[in-house]
Amino acid sequence: MHEFVSLNCRITPHSEANISAISASVLHGKGVFTTLAIRDSTPFLWEKHWIRLNNHAQRLYIDTSGFEESAVLKSLKELLDLNQVSNARCRLSFFDGGSSPVWPSGINSNAILLIQTADPKEIKQNTRITISSIIVNSTSPLAGIKSVNYLDNILALKEAEKQQFDEAIRINQRNEVVSACMANVFWLKGKTLFTPSLKTGCLAGTIRAFLLERRQIFEVEKGVESLEDADLIFLTSSGIGIVQVGSLNEKVFTPELDEFVGMIDGSR
Repeated sequence: MHEFVSLNCRITPHSEANISAISASVLHGKGVFTTLAIRDSTPFLWEKHWIRLNNHAQRLYIDTSGFEESAVLKSLKELLDLNQVSNARCRLSFFDGGSSPVWPSGINSNAILLIQTADPKEIKQNTRITISSIIVNSTSPLAGIKSVNYLDNILALKEAEKQQFDEAIRINQRNEVVSACMANVFWLKGKTLFTPSLKTGCLAGTIRAFLLERRQIFEVEKGVESLEDADLIFLTSSGIGIVQVGSLNEKVFTPELDEFVGMIDGSR
């Protein structure tokens, strides 16, 4: 992470960016976030990220009305300049700074906005994936929300890494493919592309939406056997773009330069 962050649109060293320890965000993980790619000092797919971030905040009853989009963009630009980066990744988080309903403290605060940047994520070649044992509950009120309560995803990723894999595919209570721990998933069978539908509990990722607008892709509810039978598997997120999977457990995929992979780089 870079030295400076923006807290409520004011630049500060990250060591001085503090949130109350007795707020709902700290006690219950009540908050939402989004991660953007910064290219030539410009946030990629900004509008999609901003709209989703605010929609998800509303679903968790977090009041973001105090933040104007133009002011947030200005603060982000100032942060990029101060951190001296033009190509990076950026996380915007809205935290509920108010009192916990379980441990009331009298704090009455609207959302807290934290913006932080870091170098682009290193893309691993021949990514190895497996199937996670940590199930997604598609009926949860948090399903499909990019909540800061991300522990299920982190534990699923740690489980995969302990087994010497780079990522893992998560399934829901109906044994349907949902996503990877940190990315959306697509797969190619013949000339047809598939991705899990939102009914599975997957996140409506911004790169996912970008791709659905530009190529015919079928949104489906399918089991792991669909991935095992696939010709190619791709992981997508703002942090990694589009990455081909090298293997799923013992199945190795032959590297191919599918046109799908070049869609992000060609969209600047």
